[in-house]
Amino acid sequence: MAPPRVALGALFVLRAALAAVYFQEQFLDGEHWRNRWVPSTNDSGFGHFRLSSGKFYGHIEKDKGLQTTQDSRFYAISARFPPFSSRGRPLVLQYTVKHEQKMDCGGGYVKVFPAGLDQRQLNNKSPYYIMFGPDICGFDITKVHVILQFKNQYHENKKSIRCKVDGYTHLYTLVLRPDLSYEVRIDGQVAESGDIEYDWNLESLKSSAKKTGTEQQGWEQKDWDKQFLEAGAGAPSDWNSKLDGDVDLQAPLLQKPPYQDGLKPEGIDSNVWLHRKPKDANYLAESDLTEFDDIGAIGLELWQVRSGTIFDNFLITDDEEYAQKFGKATWGETKGPEKEMDEIQGKEEMKLAREQDEAELPRARHGQSPRFPGFPGFGHKKEL
Repeated sequence: MAPPRVALGALFVLRAALAAVYFQEQFLDGEHWRNRWVPSTNDSGFGHFRLSSGKFYGHIEKDKGLQTTQDSRFYAISARFPPFSSRGRPLVLQYTVKHEQKMDCGGGYVKVFPAGLDQRQLNNKSPYYIMFGPDICGFDITKVHVILQFKNQYHENKKSIRCKVDGYTHLYTLVLRPDLSYEVRIDGQVAESGDIEYDWNLESLKSSAKKTGTEQQGWEQKDWDKQFLEAGAGAPSDWNSKLDGDVDLQAPLLQKPPYQDGLKPEGIDSNVWLHRKPKDANYLAESDLTEFDDIGAIGLELWQVRSGTIFDNFLITDDEEYAQKFGKATWGETKGPEKEMDEIQGKEEMKLAREQDEAELPRARHGQSPRFPGFPGFGHKKEL
């Protein structure tokens, strides 16, 4: 007997139940989005958003998202969700963006904020944890920003990641992992990956931690190496027990500790184990590189010269597989029909333009301007 078949939709729902989905927004309930997204009132000149699927789309309802509506404006809007920490788990940020207006200069990125964000006062000075997404300005700037906050400073990925510059919807995904690896995916394909510590030039933030515990106590390591680390050695020849105290060099401190498989515990110098070297107070722990506590908001804070960009399918989760399935169920389902509709519209526009030119041609032959009927055209002969 064959095992029962499980619908793909049921598997998707099951996976969603297992994943930690902190935020998900598809704008499927019409104008109710205004109850979740708060526009900033920090500047009366901020541009306005509307819900739209654009001039061409794959599905008129599923492709609806937040669209910028006014040229040469700053935009600032955000949505809040229950705060969480990314400590010890992956963090996946994903969304779709469509520059229907063929962006010439402007941002298409998103920002992730601490829970304490004042949504009504959101502006370009508001502290954020992550800034991710495309930024375009002419031919010089066509990049994907990946900016992360470490120790109240902003650091950008030193690699150049090129964004999409056409007018179609594209899927952008950022994955940050506890092992310090990361991936930037565009349309489901890895555009860049590597190690966070090195690709963000974070070595400069680390202290060399040169001081050992013995140096902090006033002893030079070389003196310990010379006077105390020889097996069976006693006190130095110039040691005064009345002034310097009694010396108790017990055997366990002078013997090399056992370890297996060729592994050498941290802190062993030469052949004698003193203790673990303490890290400097300014040392940047690995956990600082991928862990953000109290994440509680996502938003758009950007500038656009020409409006028309549509933002949709926002997702923040700890599950990479769920993000991939969500991307296929949203952008993956509508990308093909969207392109087909655009191509059909393009052909119809070309046909209409050709018909208009053909209709204007007879008037031009009779001496009338095709653009200004009643006025002499190029074929008109002036009477003497």
